[in-house]
Amino acid sequence: MTNKEFFIGCLQNELKATYDIIAALPFDKISYKPHEINRSAYEIAEHIIAHALDFNVILNNNTCDECLVMPFTSSQDGADQLKEQWEKAISTLTTYSDSKWNEEPVELLVAGNPILTMPRANLMWFFLFDVIHHRGQLSSYIRPMGGKNPAVYGYSADTMQ
Repeated sequence: MTNKEFFIGCLQNELKATYDIIAALPFDKISYKPHEINRSAYEIAEHIIAHALDFNVILNNNTCDECLVMPFTSSQDGADQLKEQWEKAISTLTTYSDSKWNEEPVELLVAGNPILTMPRANLMWFFLFDVIHHRGQLSSYIRPMGGKNPAVYGYSADTMQ
């Protein structure tokens, strides 16, 4: 199995969990944050959704000015936007040669400022791990917001009831 094949499998697996977490956010409490220094649930969710767009930018360009926000109007709208961008990235990636995936450099910018350059594969893994990290943050927000946590890996206490 190649790195690209493994990444596609991971991306496919992580889509459902990420979609379900965003869809489970109680939208009437979307401004919730556990501490004043934390991002709100909305801010974290829009950052995750923006990364799904970034996947496509990285796959179709040699530079990516990180999209830091992606407005959405409901939890379902956010989850649907994420899924659309995520599936588009999977479709694009299946057409890639191993050399295009492993060797072509992509420069990451934030607000137009160069941050780093690395092979496309490494940058995609970097963004996927960031999504997983922020999804974990959101999962810890759902119960205090009055919602129920969906299964991420296996089941959750809420899905067992």
